[in-house]
Amino acid sequence: MIVAYGFANMLQSVAAARTTVHHTFDPGLLLKLAVHRTYLVGLLCQVIGFVLAFLARRDLPLFLVQASVAAGLGVTAVLGVVVLKWRLPKAEVALLVLLFGGITALVLSAQPAPSKSLGTAGLVALAVALGGIGVLGFFAVRLHGPPGSVALGSLAGMAFSAAAVAARPLASAPTAEAFVQDPLLYLLIAHSLVGQLLLGLAMQRGSTTAAVAAMDAAGAVPAAIVGLLLLNDRIWPGREWLAAVGFLVTLAAVIGLTRYAEPQHHHAVVRRRERIAVGAGSGRPPL
Repeated sequence: MIVAYGFANMLQSVAAARTTVHHTFDPGLLLKLAVHRTYLVGLLCQVIGFVLAFLARRDLPLFLVQASVAAGLGVTAVLGVVVLKWRLPKAEVALLVLLFGGITALVLSAQPAPSKSLGTAGLVALAVALGGIGVLGFFAVRLHGPPGSVALGSLAGMAFSAAAVAARPLASAPTAEAFVQDPLLYLLIAHSLVGQLLLGLAMQRGSTTAAVAAMDAAGAVPAAIVGLLLLNDRIWPGREWLAAVGFLVTLAAVIGLTRYAEPQHHHAVVRRRERIAVGAGSGRPPL
């Protein structure tokens, strides 16, 4: 799951960087991204990661599963360095180490347990959240550069967090018929599509690590709180401190990554434009 999300983040970021930047909350961006094979392969990796995470949410608490999804950011950073020649500051490397340390603590503290039902109030809350995220996304899309990456990535995290909340009880559906008829399925799909659009917009505006880290940070807290309060998420007795430390370290690491992450796409575009301008001024074609 962690590796699948890591590959998905990197491949989708490459496709987003090659697509014309959108300044409106336009679902058409997903169609434009879909013409890139890189994006489709990344989407396939994300679907694989999503399915594995969905199955994990049947018995594992959301604070653990969501933190594991966040670990995909570390895989993305490593792949970016190896494949795309990204440059990661030493501070960011240290934060990646903290990220995996925090997740290890969560793994040791999480106690498997089946989920409780959300009920009608939970369904209404998820529907309202979907509308609220959409409205905020309409305004956040006007931001440019790293601030746009962080704002849109955060909203994407909220959408994916809501999808995770819907997935936890949905994964316990007793039959295929009950699964298809459950309103949670369609709320999960809607939140996932909105989150995918917001993530694509975020990746167009700067750093992949900033967009994904903001997404993970914004999505971790709501899912963890809802899971512990409403969905029967459990911690092994006596390990509450370990869960708290692990969660705080993980959250601090992903938030820190939004501060230190370099805007790789933005820098690449600027350098390309500078080469074109120099080539035009000298009468020579750009390299």
